[in-house]
Amino acid sequence: MKHLLTTLALLTLVAAATGFVAYQRAGDPQVKAALEQRDAMAWLKSEFSLNDAQFARIKTLHDAYSVECEDHCRAIQEAEKARQDLKQAGADPVRLAEAERSVRELTEICETAIASHVRRCAAEMSPAAGERYLAMVLPKIADFDHRAAPDVGLNPHRH
Repeated sequence: MKHLLTTLALLTLVAAATGFVAYQRAGDPQVKAALEQRDAMAWLKSEFSLNDAQFARIKTLHDAYSVECEDHCRAIQEAEKARQDLKQAGADPVRLAEAERSVRELTEICETAIASHVRRCAAEMSPAAGERYLAMVLPKIADFDHRAAPDVGLNPHRH
């Protein structure tokens, strides 16, 4: 279970890029197989030409980040529920503003942590692959919603 949320976070990071990559790499059998299996880690290894050592280091980073990712997602979900409960109860504007601020702060903490994780992963790649990975993944971070399992099918994933 602890690795599930990390895997889900990584899947979210690559989900939007996967369609683009699949279109451009339709002839690459390794990429095609990874996409068909909905395996983001296999896609990552193939798309960025990771050797076994690079892949192992990134997988270790990915697994280690899962606990932090799970904590962030849970905190954001709880803050969003609290905000929604206040709205439904007709709470005063000050309490609603505090709840909104809490959601924004937790989201910023999460997005900062994910960006840092992604940069650590990119540092394990070749310089060119790392730059391409960052260009693909960093812009997608703000699209996380922390509610549903991301997938390779490019389902919308928004805050």
